[in-house]
Amino acid sequence: MTTALRRYPVLIALCLAALFMVVPFLIVVVNAVKSPAEYSEHGPLSLPKGLYLDGLKDFWQRVDYGQKLFNSALISGSVALLAAALSVLNAYAIGIGRIKGRTWVLAFFVLANMLPQEALVYPIYYLSKQVGLYDTRLSVIIVFTVIQAAFGTYLLSSVLGQFPREILEAARIDGANKWQVLWRIVVPVSRPTIGVLLVFFFIWTWNEFLLPLVMLISNDNQTVSVALGVLQGQRLMDATMTNAAALLGVLPAIVFFLVFQRTLTRGIAVGAVK
Repeated sequence: MTTALRRYPVLIALCLAALFMVVPFLIVVVNAVKSPAEYSEHGPLSLPKGLYLDGLKDFWQRVDYGQKLFNSALISGSVALLAAALSVLNAYAIGIGRIKGRTWVLAFFVLANMLPQEALVYPIYYLSKQVGLYDTRLSVIIVFTVIQAAFGTYLLSSVLGQFPREILEAARIDGANKWQVLWRIVVPVSRPTIGVLLVFFFIWTWNEFLLPLVMLISNDNQTVSVALGVLQGQRLMDATMTNAAALLGVLPAIVFFLVFQRTLTRGIAVGAVK
């Protein structure tokens, strides 16, 4: 009975936190299917009298949303896969290979991950111009693969540093070389953690705005987040279309999160057990 009473304040606090996060999204959904006249007459908190989809259609056609969606999915998916693979290779060398100066190497990765993107804008812009990759999706994929892999290397190195040595020794006694140990033992055992990194890398890259805004100036190469920012800057949208744009911008990331929710939960649970 005492334990149950102690849980109520925590439960109430969690419900309030959930409402705090869900209510803004619900307001966006309501206003995305509301006509501009209804919005002007009753305000943003009123319920729509009907389903008004012209805002969604206008935004889709105005920014060529299908192309932007393809660009965002291509960049985010490529970055997630490449950054996870690079993180595994780096972490295998640092966490299991025990290379010399591993502490300093990890400190370097942490410092690289803490650098603000504003400090990277000009060097990346200059280098991409020099090698002819400016205004290409490949340039953004390379940049964010390196940025996300810095965090992934730091996290996976900590996990692989605690990897059971008995399993590795048994594999080596059975004749497995370093590559076989990595792909047949370390990667399958670390799959929940790698799955969490894949989900995080995809969503983080999807929401990136500053570097894609600087690096992708062509309309055909821009991502969803850049299209939202550019169109709002041109002041071509009313309030309901702005909400429709916000809904279309965040919806793919929510769907991706829901699809891979079990992977994320399993990875966090495995980390908690360790």
